[in-house]
Amino acid sequence: MFKLSIVETNGHKKLVLEGKLVSPWTQEVESTWVRERERLEGRKLLVDLTNVTVIGRDGEATLLTLMRDGARFTGCGVLTKHLLRQLARQCRCKP
Repeated sequence: MFKLSIVETNGHKKLVLEGKLVSPWTQEVESTWVRERERLEGRKLLVDLTNVTVIGRDGEATLLTLMRDGARFTGCGVLTKHLLRQLARQCRCKP
């Protein structure tokens, strides 16, 4: 099960991911990221991982793609932060 929501405020737009970040949902996350990034109107785009329960290999690849594209992540637990640090080392980005 997976859910993707978009929360907009004056200062930022947030993609809220919930559930299992695995294929085929990873493609939806990537396409939503691209679409919403084009509609920012000066706001920041964040990815909220608070309620992600599983991150599969496809999910890791998606997070790495978003990270390389400048994504900033919020709401990360200990294991998710560790994974993001590992991915950041791969792309030499900030998690």
